[in-house]
Amino acid sequence: MSKVKMPMITVVTPSYNAEKMIGRTIQSVLDQSWLDWEMLIVDDCSSDATRDVVASYIAEDSRIRLIALDVNHGAPAAPRNIGVREAKGRWIAFLDADDIWHPEKLTQQIAAAESKGGKFLSTQMKDFWDDKLLCFPAVGSASVELVTFGKQRLKGRIPTSSVLVLRELMLQFPFNEDIRYKAVEDYHCWMRILESGVKHWKVKFPLLCYRRIAGQISGSKKYMLERMHMVHREFPNTNSLQAIFFTLTHALGGFYYRILKKGL
Repeated sequence: MSKVKMPMITVVTPSYNAEKMIGRTIQSVLDQSWLDWEMLIVDDCSSDATRDVVASYIAEDSRIRLIALDVNHGAPAAPRNIGVREAKGRWIAFLDADDIWHPEKLTQQIAAAESKGGKFLSTQMKDFWDDKLLCFPAVGSASVELVTFGKQRLKGRIPTSSVLVLRELMLQFPFNEDIRYKAVEDYHCWMRILESGVKHWKVKFPLLCYRRIAGQISGSKKYMLERMHMVHREFPNTNSLQAIFFTLTHALGGFYYRILKKGL
């Protein structure tokens, strides 16, 4: 009996009431020049037609799978962790249900991983409001930069939907499912991985298109600053003055990258 070949990469996509956007997100995975993947969509008990949209894509491509959760968790941390545990790939690529990848995203990251011996990678990103206006310029030869623990503490530099990471690392450092960490569970996770000594390599090209939506949590400045202060305050070996300092540097960096540059 022949051995079933496991995919090299598992794309983990948490979804909740994403029927209007998830089709375009799935299509951006189907459009990848890198073909050795599976896409695992973990639906957090949507009340709309998200699962029907996903089913239509599953009918066309067996690389796409759906995990339909019976209870809503109120945040993407638990669905992401479930996706990691159920993944068949050696690598995990996270992609939120409203974001879109450049067609060369996975190819460029695997090349960077091989050249640097990397275990944990990301890419630059750009914001968008209307996917009909997106274009994907040729990448050419993109440079790669090292993101250290110190840099990440000063300002989050790792867009979650651009992350490619070894599954074994995510099993070791799962997302914090405490609802208090909603919207900052990813930042907290990357900090823990970096603190452990793992190097992070970032491809310096916007291979992720991050959808801006009116009213989204990550766009609420007051909420995010409160959560960011909590993360730093509760992080090991951090005093109250350091927590305030890192919260302020994060806010200033956020203003520069997200408001002025509209990317990261």
